[in-house]
Amino acid sequence: MSKRKYFGTDGIRGKVGEYPITPEFVLKLGWAAGKVLGSSARDRIVIGKDTRISGYMFESALESGIIAAGMNVQLLGPMPTPGIAYLTRTFRAAAGIVISASHNSYLDNGIKFFSSDGFKLPDEVELEIEAMIDQPMTTVSAEKLGKAKIVQTAAGRYIEFCKATVPASLSLEGIKIVVDTANGAGYSIANKVFRELGGNIISIYNHPDGLNINKNCGATDLDALAKVVVAEQADLGIALDGDADRLMMVDHNGEVVDGDELLYIIAKDANNRGQLGGGVVGTLMSNFGLQKAFEADGIPFERAKVGDRYVMELMQKHGWKFGGESSGHLVCLDKNTTGDGIISALQVLAVMATEGKTLAELKQGMSKAPQTMINVKVTEKTDPMKHDAIVKAVAEVEHELADSGRVLLRASGTEPLIRVMVEGNEASVVDKYANQLADVVRNTL
Repeated sequence: MSKRKYFGTDGIRGKVGEYPITPEFVLKLGWAAGKVLGSSARDRIVIGKDTRISGYMFESALESGIIAAGMNVQLLGPMPTPGIAYLTRTFRAAAGIVISASHNSYLDNGIKFFSSDGFKLPDEVELEIEAMIDQPMTTVSAEKLGKAKIVQTAAGRYIEFCKATVPASLSLEGIKIVVDTANGAGYSIANKVFRELGGNIISIYNHPDGLNINKNCGATDLDALAKVVVAEQADLGIALDGDADRLMMVDHNGEVVDGDELLYIIAKDANNRGQLGGGVVGTLMSNFGLQKAFEADGIPFERAKVGDRYVMELMQKHGWKFGGESSGHLVCLDKNTTGDGIISALQVLAVMATEGKTLAELKQGMSKAPQTMINVKVTEKTDPMKHDAIVKAVAEVEHELADSGRVLLRASGTEPLIRVMVEGNEASVVDKYANQLADVVRNTL
């Protein structure tokens, strides 16, 4: 397959004002997408965004490009990424476009696409769009130009969709929840969902100003949420990231409950109800304790490369419904076509209500293995497992750990680093082996 020029594993992303995250490029991208994705049967593309200030500029640029290609535009406004996937399907649009850089700061932005069925675009379609970008931009004749309209009902539709993913009998009455929306796309919608189900909601970081998205808050920074949960004597805390496709939680003690533990709670409950439908997909970074917990319950578990794109590919290959990452990107394919922070939180709350247990109690079935991660700086990107000395050192540690631990060495996809990770039963042993392997990597590379 040809190498992609602009698209990464999750759309096109970068610094605002630096190519390709410029209004000129995004205008051309909108036009190219309109040309490739448009058809007479599906003559519209929906556009949603998060709350970063550059979203206004890129929304206008995309809109102009799509209209020039002869396609109509439906503007959803600030909307969680999974909400855009859902509305793309329900509006029978040719595609959905998300303007977001997810958990990054306001200095970045990105463009990602959903196909008409709400899944990420296939590689071959991304390559078609890239090829079209390199063609001269032409505008259709005036009578064939598209139109744009704001969808006033977008938020309400998605709120009702989220609520419909749990039993109608579910009530959150008497449950005190602190919700941190990272000043992002879920700032209004998330709180309404939990409130309308009866929850006693305390909202924090839900006043976006275009510059404060993900700033010391949300799923990537849980310190403030944990403090508020304890101070308010709340039952739990919910944290989303800037585009609300990730979920992290905090129990009533202020302890973080991460993506691995949340995936365990959701999948174990589905298995108990006979609704698992196969197995569960994690990643190379999923905690060893998650693997052991699933083994104990007889639940098949496989690891994909890091990245939700690869998790989804492996889920679809097996026909499995559940997968996720430690970072909180959880996919419940029986509910939505992509990771959804609000819907994942609702599934956890439903288990709490059904079993009458606290979040702290629900996570007890999985014991996280001690883990040490060391980043070793190298002069150039390389696969560490192509070097004999490193392969030999890894084999020795794996032999010592036997089936009570795990070793992972991988090159960072974005920086000149080798990540050395060791997991096992004892923190001191894990620490010793991680440092031992890091030294071998340093000396070799």
